[in-house]
Amino acid sequence: MAERVRFPSSSGELLAGLVDLPEGKPRGWGVFSHGFTLGKDCAAASRICKQLAAEGVGMLRFDNLGLGDSAGEWGNGSFSHKVADTVEAARFMAASDRPVELLVGHSFGGAAVLAAAAGIPEARAVATVGAPFDPSHVEHQYDAVVERVIAEGEAVATFGNKALTLRRDFVEDVRRADLRECITSLRRPLLVLHSPTDNTVGIANASEIFRTARHPRSFVSLEGSDHLLTAPGQAKRAARIISAWADQYLVD
Repeated sequence: MAERVRFPSSSGELLAGLVDLPEGKPRGWGVFSHGFTLGKDCAAASRICKQLAAEGVGMLRFDNLGLGDSAGEWGNGSFSHKVADTVEAARFMAASDRPVELLVGHSFGGAAVLAAAAGIPEARAVATVGAPFDPSHVEHQYDAVVERVIAEGEAVATFGNKALTLRRDFVEDVRRADLRECITSLRRPLLVLHSPTDNTVGIANASEIFRTARHPRSFVSLEGSDHLLTAPGQAKRAARIISAWADQYLVD
């Protein structure tokens, strides 16, 4: 069961989300941040959040600016905007008496929750799945047009079946992003999940995140999984691991 919601982004546009609801009394509440251009309904977001809800943890997943059912233009966003909107999602949950205790992010969204955690003091634990240590890792997805974007200010880039306008501000913002201080000052438990055969975001990224983090920190290898967790059972497995690990940090 899911509740459709809308809440303002950090720049005012309405973002569309789904709250996957547990049956019975929740063990806790969380926010999920999706990958680069994936959206709330991608396999990783949907399956992880549904499984966490099935295990008693209610999860808000939402479309970032200009994606899916959310308003605005994707090209007007940035990594900083994604981080700020993750904070806004947690504020929305808190305003409806569902304080966020768990932050979960996949891929680019994993980098976002690491940066957003400082703005969500009520969050007790953070989990990343296939996250890059350096947010600018995503540049390989638009490297064919990046020089044109820098020179001309913007260009259309194709991501799968999506044609999106990429702007200079986005490229420069991602290049400036540095997670090192965010990770060292996280001051809450961190779970890093990553597949050793991830061909999109290599396993070395997990090593760097784990090495930079302070205890309590945990690493789980998602052997056999692809980056997008599309094969049957991969996302559910990740969710079960997150659920078991987070149990001690959730308030009854």
